[in-house]
Amino acid sequence: MIVGLDIGGTKTAVVLGTRRAEIVWRKEFATKPERGFQPVFDELVRTIREGTATSPKPPQAISVSIGGPLDVTRGIIKSPPNLPGWKDVPLKKLLSEKLSVPVFVEHDGNAGALAEFYFGAGRGFRNIIFITMGTGCGAGLILDGRLYRGSTDSAGEIGHIRIAEDGPLCYGKAGSLEGYGSGTGIAKLASRMFPSLWRESATVLEIYAAYKAGSHQARQVFERAGTHIGRGFALLADLLNPERIILGGLGMRIGDAFLPIAERVFHEEALPQTREVCRIVPAQLGETIGDVASLCAALEQGGLFALS
Repeated sequence: MIVGLDIGGTKTAVVLGTRRAEIVWRKEFATKPERGFQPVFDELVRTIREGTATSPKPPQAISVSIGGPLDVTRGIIKSPPNLPGWKDVPLKKLLSEKLSVPVFVEHDGNAGALAEFYFGAGRGFRNIIFITMGTGCGAGLILDGRLYRGSTDSAGEIGHIRIAEDGPLCYGKAGSLEGYGSGTGIAKLASRMFPSLWRESATVLEIYAAYKAGSHQARQVFERAGTHIGRGFALLADLLNPERIILGGLGMRIGDAFLPIAERVFHEEALPQTREVCRIVPAQLGETIGDVASLCAALEQGGLFALS
């Protein structure tokens, strides 16, 4: 039995699961990071103990999926933008001391890539890109059948790539992929294009609701976002030559609004030999991907995938 923690800025989920990614217990709570790290950590520990009390066997490990930047090996959280105040938090050490079990920590993008690679749309392929499309935009890379981290655990920070001369200010620069391919970015884009209709405080789901209701302006927002997202897909595909680009978050939930144009632009801009082998698909695990991904740090770093 593995305890999985899916820690985000909005909600945190605690699950009990097996090495085959079968979820046997789950509970989530509102993270409310503005209250500071310690109250969140205390609630996290209480929820873990509540879950493990239901299991006839003690957990083998605690597995954490959380947004970066972070030090994966030491399990230190380094000020994720969605968790203000979590500066240089030694989460791995704190959890291990409190609960006396091995703790493994992983970037949420990498964890999502592993989940889809072993249990979802990436099964049977050796080269995949998993893209998180939520509040921010990032990626996990499986290259030649192995998770690729880069020299400083920073591989996959695709939201920082500049794909336009100008655009919503996200990830520290205007014109970034995150400015067009994240919920935050699309909301900012809508307020830039149609300030009389949407303020910057609008949400992407509000704009999507307007799109579904037939709004011409919302359609233009998603068309512009989709154009730049498609360019981003082509850039990634030409660089890494994957067999699958797998989309989480917005790509699963509201992809009908922007994916048709993104795919058209991808096919226009990617090399023929690149686009011929690459398909863009939603995450097969759907809304369960966060739960499955939360188990993957322990499965990968603990060598348990080999036993699945």
